[in-house]
Amino acid sequence: MFCEKCSAVFESDICPFCGDENTRHPYPDDLCFLIEKNYVMAGMLGDILTQNNISFMIKNVLGAGMALKVGPMAERVRVYIPYKYYQSAKDIADTLFAGHAAQGEENEK
Repeated sequence: MFCEKCSAVFESDICPFCGDENTRHPYPDDLCFLIEKNYVMAGMLGDILTQNNISFMIKNVLGAGMALKVGPMAERVRVYIPYKYYQSAKDIADTLFAGHAAQGEENEK
């Protein structure tokens, strides 16, 4: 299922992130939240997605003003993928960041 508020993909009928019950099946071009990482890790993922011809969009969490204040390395980046590429991109991200989850690196919302 897909939540239009969170852009999240999940198995249940209710969004586990915001509790929205107005979920639906995703359309192929729906931008779906894939992962949130720091600037460097998101850049690595972006490079690999590009090499695999998977389109994506990134959103900075802090915003430009705050990132300038605290430094770009503290910026968190959210990566969104069209649903038609979601499973391939998720497999790539899971493989790339497999060791980071064990080290306490947040890999999902």
